[in-house]
Amino acid sequence: MTEYTEAMAALPTGVTVVTVRDGRDDIGGTVSALCSISADPPVVMLSLSAEGYLREVVDRQGAFAVSVLGAGHRALAGRFSAEGRPSARLLLDAEPHARGEATGALVLTEALAALECTVERSLEVGDHAVYFAAVAALPRVEGGRGGAGPLVRYGGGYRTLG
Repeated sequence: MTEYTEAMAALPTGVTVVTVRDGRDDIGGTVSALCSISADPPVVMLSLSAEGYLREVVDRQGAFAVSVLGAGHRALAGRFSAEGRPSARLLLDAEPHARGEATGALVLTEALAALECTVERSLEVGDHAVYFAAVAALPRVEGGRGGAGPLVRYGGGYRTLG
């Protein structure tokens, strides 16, 4: 398992914040397991820990938003990945954000890009839940504090490109 984890740490991946509007609160987490599956129609694949609360809420709501983080969002990625974190609304309190029109989920307006998605299919694979989701909307974002390049996960930590 350690060799596998080390091998996968050599593969740089983009860092995102995934948010879901729940009836009680806004839920969110840092996710680096997101990729494009199809351009026509636009579909993404999202992978979440099968044991996490974020997975439970995505299953219940059937929709989520993704904010693609830039170089200036390293601290935000850390806040959204911390154990016992407060609601997404509180974590974004000092960050420019808005509710997505399609999902009602929070979107970071200074992200490099944003997507609102509706779950089409899901399945369990190992210790994760994998979702195939249609892109329902592409909220307008400014890039702003996202910085000159993307935030990536590489070698077990956050790195910047550019």
